[in-house]
Amino acid sequence: MKDRELKSTVLLLIAALIWGVAFVAQEIGAGYVDAFTFLSMRSWLSFFVLLPVIAWKTRAARQEEPSRENGREDRRMLLIGGACTGFFLFAASAAQQIGIATTTAGKSSFITAMYVVLVPVVSVIFRKRPPAKVWFCVVMAVAGLYLLCMSGKLQIVSGDLWTLLAALLFAFQILLIHRFVGKVDGVKLTCAEFFFEAVLATACVPFFAGGLTADSIVKALPSILYAGLFSGGIGYTLQTLGEKHVSPPIASLAMCMESVFGALAGWLILHERFSVRELSGCGLMFLAILLAELPIDRLLKGDRHEATEEL
Repeated sequence: MKDRELKSTVLLLIAALIWGVAFVAQEIGAGYVDAFTFLSMRSWLSFFVLLPVIAWKTRAARQEEPSRENGREDRRMLLIGGACTGFFLFAASAAQQIGIATTTAGKSSFITAMYVVLVPVVSVIFRKRPPAKVWFCVVMAVAGLYLLCMSGKLQIVSGDLWTLLAALLFAFQILLIHRFVGKVDGVKLTCAEFFFEAVLATACVPFFAGGLTADSIVKALPSILYAGLFSGGIGYTLQTLGEKHVSPPIASLAMCMESVFGALAGWLILHERFSVRELSGCGLMFLAILLAELPIDRLLKGDRHEATEEL
């Protein structure tokens, strides 16, 4: 692996670490404020943090190509892309934040990572046929989900269901980003996405934050600051920089470590513990995520060189 690719992979792993610890911040914050207050404040922070990044990128681009100007069509596409991806990011993040109030950070991180398996399945809606291995990964992930979430009485807590819904919504959000990111600047799209997410979350606050107090906001503030500044602003910036010099499979493999980091953070900070059954479920789900990203089909056909090049 070249030095540039290695540095980019390290950036993506740092982003995954930041996002993994964010599950702990979300769980702590959920104990003090409602999901929409948390999401609103976090999204506005992320939006404002990305503005200087956009200014820096724009200035650098103008120095390289002084005659380059964004057309009206680009701004229109940016607004449409930001609104579409922002809606699904809002819906997914709200479901995740609601769910984490009644589940653990470790379980939430692994269930959320199901989006890696769900993205190819959901892509059927966009008339893209997923490879056969994806269906095998789905079965494996569902089996892992069963071991992780189901109790002895075959019951699943509401928080796990909300988080599973979040994973499905994140799959739609990722597909929409893929649809728009080739037409507009990636950082600007992310910033617009945070803006629309913040507006939607803020609009919901009056209806769901009846018991909100200044004291609860102060107690939740460290978690909100971490989620907004680090997870949103820094994490997404590292993702943008890191994906520039690595292939999509390597990027996905690096970022899916978020689930492992989330479980470790829950264990170290919140002293959460997994039973043997739950650990088996985590292992199955993580294996399904890895298999969904690796070019297994090409390796089985003997195209080892092509599969290695893809990685």
